[in-house]
Amino acid sequence: MTFHVSRHTFATMMLTAGADLYTISKLIGHADIRTTQIYSKVVDKKKQKAVALLDSMF
Repeated sequence: MTFHVSRHTFATMMLTAGADLYTISKLIGHADIRTTQIYSKVVDKKKQKAVALLDSMF
């Protein structure tokens, strides 16, 4: 596992657990929060897939 992959995994897991974007940005050392916002897209996709599961039930 590379350093980059471990940072990405940490940020994604923190977002999934409910940590706010600003705090994660500071924890992983991003100077600009826009860099950290990339991780929120990954979490949004997971949320969309979860909601889509309900479509097949109804």
